[in-house]
Amino acid sequence: MFYYLYFIVDVYSRKIVGAEVFDTENMINSQTVLERALLREGCSLTPPVLHADNGSAMKGSTLQATFERLGIIATFNRPRVSNDNAFSESLFGTTKQRPDYPKDGFESLVAAREWVLGFIHWYNEEHRHSGIQFVTPVSRHAGNDVEILQRRAEILQAAKARNPGRWSGDIRNCEPVGPVWLNPDRESIETVKELASAAS
Repeated sequence: MFYYLYFIVDVYSRKIVGAEVFDTENMINSQTVLERALLREGCSLTPPVLHADNGSAMKGSTLQATFERLGIIATFNRPRVSNDNAFSESLFGTTKQRPDYPKDGFESLVAAREWVLGFIHWYNEEHRHSGIQFVTPVSRHAGNDVEILQRRAEILQAAKARNPGRWSGDIRNCEPVGPVWLNPDRESIETVKELASAAS
């Protein structure tokens, strides 16, 4: 017996915005998770870009019609590349590495769903994510990361001034993470760098 975990993660904030465990993998389940996430996040007026793997559960006609109805731009993994989305791969890795992840499997679908709810709470609201300067995904999603990191920098600078011998160099980098890319091409990165330097 297998259970299928569907995740939708906001690449910018790393927040899990949609998740569900089912006993089958299909287009209808993909559609359910997607529609719930869009409603919960209030994305009906500004539909997102959704990047998914090339599996039939994400590329079937029912889901394609849902993308069109909701105005979602869909992108997919490159052919024969199973790990095209480092953000998703990392999230699934973190899921399986939790100390309370049952190595022998879940007793039931209900047990799997309950465990995933607990994991999502921990990941979104307690976990300090290294990819976003050790703030929580919820903090970055809400736009609070700039203030948190500024306060952190002030505290670290004050601690360094009180006891400079504890630091061999500068304090930890507390600059907010800028734009986030999923498999960018070199030209796009250079364009963003040029725009950023022109703005400063």
